[in-house]
Amino acid sequence: MRKCLLILIFILVASCKSRQDLLATSLLSKNGNYQAVIEIPAGTNAKVEYDKDLRLFSTSLRNGKERIIDFLAYPANYGFIPSTYSDPANGGDGDALDIMILSSTLKSGDIVEFIPIGIIKMVDAGEEDFKIIAIPARMELRTIQAENYQQLYENYPGALNILENWFSNYDLEDDTVIQGWGDETDAIKEIERLRLKL
Repeated sequence: MRKCLLILIFILVASCKSRQDLLATSLLSKNGNYQAVIEIPAGTNAKVEYDKDLRLFSTSLRNGKERIIDFLAYPANYGFIPSTYSDPANGGDGDALDIMILSSTLKSGDIVEFIPIGIIKMVDAGEEDFKIIAIPARMELRTIQAENYQQLYENYPGALNILENWFSNYDLEDDTVIQGWGDETDAIKEIERLRLKL
């Protein structure tokens, strides 16, 4: 009985610590890199979101049913950039800035240092819904050898086509309009524009 109680206490403490660490995540790491929180691992179809009130990851619901993407799996790791906010008063969606990290599959809850290399500009269901495109700062997590938009455009044009085509088709219930692309400078400007002033 005592052993079970100790195990339960350990699990609760570990769970609280990881939740506290996630909520305390800042925009920049101690190394000066931007950071992101992964919600949806590459290669999966469940629309997982982080619930800031409950402090946990769960599959989002639509009409009372779990949202499972009825299309190709996510082509990259999807998440959000902490300490950012897309204000609905300015046409935003009321969430943190979205990000897709081009890398091997990561896990929900992973905190990843990244380098922004582009931005895809979209309007989704009438709201501005830009997505930062990035690579991991850690070399061993990278799957492509592009460190800026020009290299991505020149060496991986198919990746741009896949991302644009995927966002145009993954959710047929929303009217998604692709407005175009921006480079790493545009991506950084958008991150800084939506950065919360603490």
